[in-house]
Amino acid sequence: MKVKIGDIVEVQTSAGLAYALYAHRHSKPPKYGAMIRVFQQIYASRPTDVAEVTTDRVRFTTFFPLQAAVDKHLVEIVGNVPVPEHLQTFPLFRVAGLANPQTKRVDNWWLWDGETEWRIGTLSQEQRKLQIGGVWNYTLLVEQIVHGWCPENDRR
Repeated sequence: MKVKIGDIVEVQTSAGLAYALYAHRHSKPPKYGAMIRVFQQIYASRPTDVAEVTTDRVRFTTFFPLQAAVDKHLVEIVGNVPVPEHLQTFPLFRVAGLANPQTKRVDNWWLWDGETEWRIGTLSQEQRKLQIGGVWNYTLLVEQIVHGWCPENDRR
């Protein structure tokens, strides 16, 4: 099955079923590929109307090798919907620089809008809520879902 924008992705975890929406494809160099928006709620079983999961709050957004995960049966496409209007805009990401060896925290951050990157240094409280750019593998995706990770709780 070839993935398409608007696909609803089901991720099985030890905590239950999580859902994500394939919302964008980043194809400009460097190409990050499929961007998914992972929703907050975890379900004990698949909802009767899976399209309803897209009304939930987005916990985080990340790039993910979706086609490869579908091909390997790691995740399942369970529906397709038009991307809701509030999720159509490509989000602003924060991109980490190198961590300070003494503090293990990033002192210099960059912002990225899908095309341009610019250095901002230390993050404001509001900027801590921005998604963190990067491509996650399946193991990291599941781990972050199970642990309730979200950008504002990241302590880098």
